[in-house]
Amino acid sequence: MKQLIQNFKTGDLYVDELALPAISNGMVLVENKFSLISAGTERGTVSVAQASLIGKARQRPDLVKQVIQNYKKEGLQATIEKVTTKLASLKALGYSTAGVVTASMDTNNRFKAGDRVACAGQDFASHAEMVSIPQNLVAKIPDNVSFEEASYTTVGSIALQGVRQANPTLGENICVIGLGLLGQITCQLLKANGCNVFGIDVSASMVKLANETHVAEALTRGDSNLMSAVDHFTNGYGFDKIIITAAGATNDPIELSAEISKKKGVVVMVGAVGMNIPRDPHFYRKEIELRMSCSYGPGRYDVNYEDAGQDYPFAYVRWTEQRNMEAFLNLLSKGVLNLKTLTTHVFDIEEAEKAYDLVLGKVKEPYIGILLKYPENNNKAKTLVELTSNPIKAINSGFIGAGSFAQSYLIPSAKTLGSLDTVVTRTGINSKNVASKFGFNNSSTSAVDILKNKAINCLFIATQHDTHCEFAIEALKNNKSVFVEKPLAMNYQELIDVVGVYQASNNAKLMVGYNRRFADTSVKAKKEFENIGEPLVMNFRVNAGFIPKEHWTQTQAGGGRIVGEICHFVDLMQYFTDAKPVRVYADCIDTNSDKTKNDDNISITIKFSDGSVGNLIYTANGDKSMPKERFEIFGGSKVFVIEDFRQGTLYANNKMTKIKNVGKGHKQEVMAFVESVKSGDKAPISFESLVLTSLTTLKIQDSLSTGLPQDIDIESLLA
Repeated sequence: MKQLIQNFKTGDLYVDELALPAISNGMVLVENKFSLISAGTERGTVSVAQASLIGKARQRPDLVKQVIQNYKKEGLQATIEKVTTKLASLKALGYSTAGVVTASMDTNNRFKAGDRVACAGQDFASHAEMVSIPQNLVAKIPDNVSFEEASYTTVGSIALQGVRQANPTLGENICVIGLGLLGQITCQLLKANGCNVFGIDVSASMVKLANETHVAEALTRGDSNLMSAVDHFTNGYGFDKIIITAAGATNDPIELSAEISKKKGVVVMVGAVGMNIPRDPHFYRKEIELRMSCSYGPGRYDVNYEDAGQDYPFAYVRWTEQRNMEAFLNLLSKGVLNLKTLTTHVFDIEEAEKAYDLVLGKVKEPYIGILLKYPENNNKAKTLVELTSNPIKAINSGFIGAGSFAQSYLIPSAKTLGSLDTVVTRTGINSKNVASKFGFNNSSTSAVDILKNKAINCLFIATQHDTHCEFAIEALKNNKSVFVEKPLAMNYQELIDVVGVYQASNNAKLMVGYNRRFADTSVKAKKEFENIGEPLVMNFRVNAGFIPKEHWTQTQAGGGRIVGEICHFVDLMQYFTDAKPVRVYADCIDTNSDKTKNDDNISITIKFSDGSVGNLIYTANGDKSMPKERFEIFGGSKVFVIEDFRQGTLYANNKMTKIKNVGKGHKQEVMAFVESVKSGDKAPISFESLVLTSLTTLKIQDSLSTGLPQDIDIESLLA
């Protein structure tokens, strides 16, 4: 299928052939007919990508701050690799489309093949022939509404939410500052609501359009008669409400809004403009109320609503993103709105670059609503795109999942040890980007293209946590050697299932990405405690840092940090002791703060079969400037301290020895796994140890819920 994409590093815009997007539970697959270019938003996105590296830094100081923090924590080389990966990414453009459902896995059974629908969402409703959309960002199109009109639905919903925040009443005088596409629709909505509408814009052509279509009485910002016209329009009182739909860095719209507002007026911020709020003379003395309008309604930026498909109760949240979309489409159906006057250009998807020449000002021609049109094409359902035909080596790898972690640590190592066959991600744009960057022969959006490919003998799984077990099981069934990022399993049933499949498999090789045991510092520490003839005492302190509850690792997809990250340290304790965990007790903080996840701040004690004991303090309420990890191992009159895997310190024979090290063992673990596949030797970590690690994390959860120590009995699972 064809899709418009932009290279974030070079800024180049082009239409490319990509794999069909994946559809999963809660998603709707749609064949686009039209998509709308939101000139204001997309101009900003494209301009950032086309800027120089310094220009990008100036426009995104928030990202510069992240880079600096990463450098302090992980060092120069790791930071360079992460920044390079981010810069080399491809970006999807667009967020407002209309088309026909070809398949649906929505959990409410609302959509079926053949339904005409409008779609929303950045990175979902893209300028592409086919899109996969979360169910709460899809709305059915009434029969008498065209695809062209419906493609405006997302922008229309943004305008509608801004109007809702203004809460207009019949006969009120309302000013709209910014008469671009968003402002023109806002004026139409206000007029339909029985308001007296006045518009202001810096562009004479936008003012002319508003006057000619009678959606507002409008003047340019530079008109010398503007203030006189405002007084005349409002009988000298000022506007009841002002809605700012302009875009730009200037602070003028917010200052102007205060000047033309009545006493106790309301200013609603919809567009992205400067917000240096001047206290005097107007905001303070008039007691003006400033309201923010968040995109296209309640649900925006809520992963549970947008990604997980959890709707808000109708009785308590009347207007959500989806219900705003439906309301806008209903207004179109009733003929209340007229969008035909707003559509100035229609381009075929193959000519999308010409459309952006308009948006970026390369072609000097008036425009407002720009649509991209998609042709009928029966060859869209293609999940695999062939890029090259590099020779297949003894180790021929496939990757399911290729986020920033896989690109930074796993794929580069796998590439040096064999050939890269196929990479699978949810979207065709990400899949092709990774395939092109690292030299995979194929890009795909379907795991079947790897699982059923007999030429692929080594599979790396780096997807979200809740899919690890499923993919690992299918890979084992297809006789592939499997490297799965942690965790292996999210619950007891998944662990039981993977144990059953592993035991039934023939010469299966399974590895989980517990990299820390492969770091040079860990290897040296372990060697120091070999044959000491006594148990170890281990103190692990992890200053993990705060992660908000809405982050995917904290949701059902991630399973939380006990299962998803603490497993690393359970494995490392097993490595140092060469013993099995047999009992665990855990306790966490108690707080009523809704922001804090109690079990992100936890104390864990693990007893091992050789008598060793491990103490883990894992916190999310510390300061990020402190190093993340400090491990202390005591035994045999020795102490070994590992600090963030940057250095180790051995205390022995009344002497302190510093051991420098860089890296947490990512390269070494991949190398060890691949070598075991080549040689046919056992996997670098025994299957029993992998199961024990997962089982221990589940028992930690049980200990928290019961308040009691939990025995760790692997025999029941392996029986």
